[in-house]
Amino acid sequence: MPQRGDQTCEKMLAATHQSTAPQAHAEKQSNRLVLAYQAACVLVMAIGLLWAGFFAWKQLWTFAIPDMILVLVAAVGWWLLKSGRLNAALIVTQLALLIFITCYALTFDPPTADIPRNTHLFLLDIALLGYINHLRDSSKIQLAIIAACLCAFIVLASTPYVFPFAQPISNEIRANGVWVNSILATAILCGGIYAIQREFTRPKGLALELRNAVRNDEMELYFQPQIDHAGTIHGAEALLRWQHPQHGQIPPGDFIPVAEDAGLMPLLGGWVLNEACRTLALWSDDPVLGKLTLAVNVSASQFQLEDFESSVLETLRIHRVDPTRLKLELTESVLVQDLGSTIAKMQSLRATGITFALDDFGTGYSSLSYLRRLPLDQLKIDRSFVQESLESQRGAALVKSIVQLGIDLGFVVLAEGIETPDQHTFLLACGCHEFQGYFFGRPVPEAAFAAHVWQAAAPAPAQGARNQAPAARTKRAARG
Repeated sequence: MPQRGDQTCEKMLAATHQSTAPQAHAEKQSNRLVLAYQAACVLVMAIGLLWAGFFAWKQLWTFAIPDMILVLVAAVGWWLLKSGRLNAALIVTQLALLIFITCYALTFDPPTADIPRNTHLFLLDIALLGYINHLRDSSKIQLAIIAACLCAFIVLASTPYVFPFAQPISNEIRANGVWVNSILATAILCGGIYAIQREFTRPKGLALELRNAVRNDEMELYFQPQIDHAGTIHGAEALLRWQHPQHGQIPPGDFIPVAEDAGLMPLLGGWVLNEACRTLALWSDDPVLGKLTLAVNVSASQFQLEDFESSVLETLRIHRVDPTRLKLELTESVLVQDLGSTIAKMQSLRATGITFALDDFGTGYSSLSYLRRLPLDQLKIDRSFVQESLESQRGAALVKSIVQLGIDLGFVVLAEGIETPDQHTFLLACGCHEFQGYFFGRPVPEAAFAAHVWQAAAPAPAQGARNQAPAARTKRAARG
């Protein structure tokens, strides 16, 4: 293709990647984190209502009104969390509480010889809340709020300054309040520290369990069919699943990032490759399954191993599998690390009959020029592009450009994430060669996949047979 065409497609891919990044990040929000923040808002509302009720009972309305404002702030934060605006909820709540606590301490809570100032202790809780949010999604605004909380805490703890119009709460009430506030602030601080500790130790524990899971035969391959333009199942993708003995099936999105951080991807990848080849050997004598190809995902760390080529070939030899039935799926992160070494490995394996696919194309932005040099056989359009293809003209134009790019470069183009007949029809019209997604079949264990393939390949019964088995026909119709 002309260089200008590459540049145009690169710009479209870059723009789309940038637009979908916030959505991808939002999808990764932890439900337990949102629940923890909601619980914190409820706790603040409870504290505010208790103090407001106490002051109202004492008919000290000057002190009751600020506590009702505190309840309102917490309620707004809870509502924002409930409506899914996590970032807005955290920033607004932290700013409001910072201003409220500072003004409250300078107006109603001056230090005396007998009773120290104590309202400012909650500023440490706000700073910790901000730090937890910073770990999740760092921003300059969040860092500024943390710094402001700590500075305000230091000033309020170190000086007796109050506003000229200050109206201190009576020492009788403050004598009890200092204990209540100190205990609550310390408890919240301990809870936040515990939450951070859990977040740091959880991946380590999961990594240890993951290492043992391979040895304990807790891993399993699921298979999702790949369909050609005529609607025939011609292959499948092998997808890893973890059947945890206590927690049930753990989604790949939970344990794959942990495996990457812990350096366990070569271990998992080796297991997947061996199991995939064992499955291909099992299928080899079947007249239907023996024709299928099987795609296996290869991580960057696994592909970069010095013995990767020899381990693949040795696994094929041990299971006596035809190399042409194995497809290795690589991501852009694999391809751009060391292009020369990558090409050499791919050419060596491709010479034996193994094919290569570029997975999740377009999700990681890099130059398209390397596509001309790489010995690829297939280009896989990521599901995010497929989902947007019917939502906007821009999404449709981008998918058409990717398909045309793959065709012009001589690749077989496969669209992932097909979930509706309209998506299938659109991509078929674009010139897509192959398809994969829930519309054709969900990932299932090997036995269920084999049964699905046999059923799809079975010829339609003759008219006479249908007349002789009305009950069976009715049963099949009910299942459909």
